[in-house]
Amino acid sequence: LVRYLPDGEIEFLGRIDNQVKIRGYRIELGEIEAAIATHPEVKTTVVVTRENNSGNKRLIAYFVSGKNQLSQENLRQFLQNKLADYAIPSAFVKLEFLPLTPNGKIDRQGLPDPDSIRPELENNFVAPRTPTEEILAKIWSQLLEVEKIGVFDNFFELGGHSLLATILISKIRETFEIKIPLKTLFDSPTIVNLPKLLKKYGKQEHGTQKKSILMQKQF
Repeated sequence: LVRYLPDGEIEFLGRIDNQVKIRGYRIELGEIEAAIATHPEVKTTVVVTRENNSGNKRLIAYFVSGKNQLSQENLRQFLQNKLADYAIPSAFVKLEFLPLTPNGKIDRQGLPDPDSIRPELENNFVAPRTPTEEILAKIWSQLLEVEKIGVFDNFFELGGHSLLATILISKIRETFEIKIPLKTLFDSPTIVNLPKLLKKYGKQEHGTQKKSILMQKQF
């Protein structure tokens, strides 16, 4: 795949078979790999697509690092200023080496599936402590396909994105019958803060409904 530049030169954009469509956006896998490779601790990397349990494609980045300190969270934060939200991989898998084919190319089919266990995060795991936190953790686990969710875990650092955030808000509304604004999840993307928000917006909805009933009676 190439394009003509204003000066008449031809720019090579990559192979067409390396283009994928994620959440309605067409993405060049090579561009993501190039961005990851600019991290000083990354030796080599490859990005592929995998279908989740719902049949939706997601981006998985495999990388080899010279230092054990380089975590998924570090790499995700590094990419936030380099890639659009939809182009940041949902999961990062650290390997000792990338599998190769007999002719020396990266064996994409030989890459392991990402674990469904909780990824490496800077904060320690704290299990849900209340029934509300347990319900929220279960919803998160189903959406993110991560088995263990801690109350201080960041939704977006676990692989969440804007589309999943919208679905999460919808699931919360179905479960608790309380509507909270999408913006609140971006401002407070942890389970520990959600019960307070549910209480706050639950009171507001109850007050609005009560006012509506009074107005209906007046008329």
